[in-house]
Amino acid sequence: MAKPDKVEKVATLKQRIEDADALLLADYRGLTVGDTKELREGLSDADASFAVVKNTLFRRAAGEAGLAEIDPMLVGPTAAVFVAGDAVLAAKRLAEAAKKFDALALKGGFMDGKLLSAEEAAALAKLRSRPEMLSQLAGMMSADLSRAASMFQALQGRFLGLLESYKEKVPAGEPADAGPGETPAAQADKPEDGGAAAPETDDAPGTSGSTVEPEQASDADEEE
Repeated sequence: MAKPDKVEKVATLKQRIEDADALLLADYRGLTVGDTKELREGLSDADASFAVVKNTLFRRAAGEAGLAEIDPMLVGPTAAVFVAGDAVLAAKRLAEAAKKFDALALKGGFMDGKLLSAEEAAALAKLRSRPEMLSQLAGMMSADLSRAASMFQALQGRFLGLLESYKEKVPAGEPADAGPGETPAAQADKPEDGGAAAPETDDAPGTSGSTVEPEQASDADEEE
């Protein structure tokens, strides 16, 4: 019968495996306590945790979590990296540590439902991390926005220039189609058919020409 403390450790490892977005396994043989501490601190920046595990317990926990295929990697001293964030960034941290600590070597891993070989796990470190891709995307968007703003300003300036030129050609208060020397009032009085204005006539039959007001007629009689 399994000891209660081992059962608890297996349950804890199983939970950590299931909660991780990715899992990386490494051989830590030869790492000192100080080296391990430095590696843990570097991985914490990548939302990953480093833990030295016993193969027997980890094998049982992985089997209960549905990762029995990871069993061939559990040979020799094993350290597990539980990734809660960007697996690429965590792999980069491990690759950087491996250059500094020769004893550290990747065994493989598991990500997105796929088992990773040692070569595939190491290849993750050569990819662009999520922060790097977001930074590049932000730079591209910023460049596009700046280019669009410049084009808009150029079009706006061109439109305002055309508007000023139009205002200089057309006197203030006059429509654009007014003829030379004509005011809007003169245009309103002009007949629509282009002919001469009809003379004003009296309503009385048999008379023509302009009418004479009564006061003007009496003055004319007095002069005679």
